[in-house]
Amino acid sequence: MEADYCSAEGARRLKQRIEDYWRERGFDVEIKLVDAGFMAAMRSARTDLRSDMVNGMPRRRQQEANDRFGSERLREVA
Repeated sequence: MEADYCSAEGARRLKQRIEDYWRERGFDVEIKLVDAGFMAAMRSARTDLRSDMVNGMPRRRQQEANDRFGSERLREVA
């Protein structure tokens, strides 16, 4: 059976697979689902993925993201 990554459920599964893949390698990746609506060529609705990756590579390691967001939270509290 062929995988359907354009449906809402298929896109959610693909999103999770990509996030898990990079998390296991120590990277923080943010992926969002975008409802593209009905596509006449496909004769169905489509859900796209948008990420913060550049050329398919993560922009930051998890520790860098934790350090950055942790320090911002400390400033907000103070």
